[in-house]
Amino acid sequence: MGILSLLTFFPLAGVILLLVMRNSSDTTLKGVATGTSVVTFVLSLVVLGMYQAGEAGLQLVDRFSWIEAWGIEYHMGIDGISILMILLTTFIMMLAIPSSWSAITTQVRQYYIFMLLLEVGMIGVFLAQDLFLFYIFWEFTLVPMYFLIGIWGGQNRVYAAIKFFLYTMAGSLLMLLGILYMGITNGTFSVPDLIAGRAAFADVQNWLFIGFAIAFAIKVPIFPFHSWLPDAHTEAPTAGSVILAGVLLKMGTYGFIRFNLPLFPEASVEYAPAIAVLAIIGIIYGAIVSFAQKDVKKLVAYSSISHLGFVMLGIFSLNNQGIQGAILQGVNHGISSGALFFIVGILYEQRHTREIKEYGGVWKAMPVFSALTLIVTLSSMGLPGLNGFVGEFTILLGSMGAESLGSTAWIYTAFATTGVILAAVYLLWMFQRVFMGPLDKPANEKLRDLNGRELAIMLAFLLFIIWIGVAPSGYFNLMDGTVSKLVADIGSVILAGH
Repeated sequence: MGILSLLTFFPLAGVILLLVMRNSSDTTLKGVATGTSVVTFVLSLVVLGMYQAGEAGLQLVDRFSWIEAWGIEYHMGIDGISILMILLTTFIMMLAIPSSWSAITTQVRQYYIFMLLLEVGMIGVFLAQDLFLFYIFWEFTLVPMYFLIGIWGGQNRVYAAIKFFLYTMAGSLLMLLGILYMGITNGTFSVPDLIAGRAAFADVQNWLFIGFAIAFAIKVPIFPFHSWLPDAHTEAPTAGSVILAGVLLKMGTYGFIRFNLPLFPEASVEYAPAIAVLAIIGIIYGAIVSFAQKDVKKLVAYSSISHLGFVMLGIFSLNNQGIQGAILQGVNHGISSGALFFIVGILYEQRHTREIKEYGGVWKAMPVFSALTLIVTLSSMGLPGLNGFVGEFTILLGSMGAESLGSTAWIYTAFATTGVILAAVYLLWMFQRVFMGPLDKPANEKLRDLNGRELAIMLAFLLFIIWIGVAPSGYFNLMDGTVSKLVADIGSVILAGH
């Protein structure tokens, strides 16, 4: 068993332990779940240590025949597109599991079992190199998330859970048809083999592109496929929102880079302007709708639609800066939004309301918490020196020189830049109304500042917010080889088309 398989399935060890521990105290169960997530994170660091930065191909490959008659393999591998996603997944899970320490009081054992199962699915999505295997992991992630929202969520949790499940499931069916078509045409479901033999389905690649794109667009979500997101976010428990923003939405952007671009390069070039337009609508729409929210969690949820519009614009710039910026911005959004949802969770646990008007003057009651929140807020709006700026700047650099967007690329960039300004408006407006001003509501005077566990989680988020902001080159080095190869591949298609 290779290191990647061990990393993927290690959380199952925690699941089995939790299943066996029927009469243990809640504290013991939480300890087992947290311990499992920490060891999984350490395993991902081992993978990082074994990973050769700068190499373009798949590394640490686990591959053997699985369902031989249909050409289906168990094929896992890691490269520059997935290495940061794996580290993000294990890091966010390690923080999300202890973040629900005091929030979850019912069916604790089942809750942590679903959390660890979700981790298996998410890691599998980023490592699977066989389309059939990828699809199994992709669909599998829906099940634990459905139960996490449906059992431990807010008042409308059942509606939100069913909407989340049906939306993402329906989109994936078109992708399944595309997977079956390509697998049968080529006699293999292995992604590297399909990329090598993509001439076999070149005549229908526009249809295949659309099938995959809809599945990933719903997951991202791109405007107009976004209506499931605010409900799912608002109703999910805090840790559920952290994972949803931190990792699950990235599965959509990852899918575009991993599958749509290398498998259907001509279609990617053809549809790039249309997707860039949808991305920019999402950037501006998400920001304007965020501004109108009265519920602070909904505001953060809509801001995700805006931020992920940037990631999509970067991907379909189809050049080195754009795609590298998009991958890094995916990581940045996972960290910053995950931290924001955690912050909302801390307030909600104490006050049991998320209405912005119920707060005000929180800085006076919780000075440490408020100061750390300010840094996270500034990172989310892209302040230079923090992680959000690096990703957004690189994406705008990529879109400005994007051949795929033609001679009008600068117009796309100009519209996208308004999203940075709007983000500053709604995030600072939210911060001012919640944290500044007089402490005039008696309920807010009783707020306690961060305890040790919450402080540790906040500082872990802030470490990467500042690290990526100040010294991003190490992160770019990890993906440089793979992305350069992908861009060269698409570039040859663009040249051939002219």
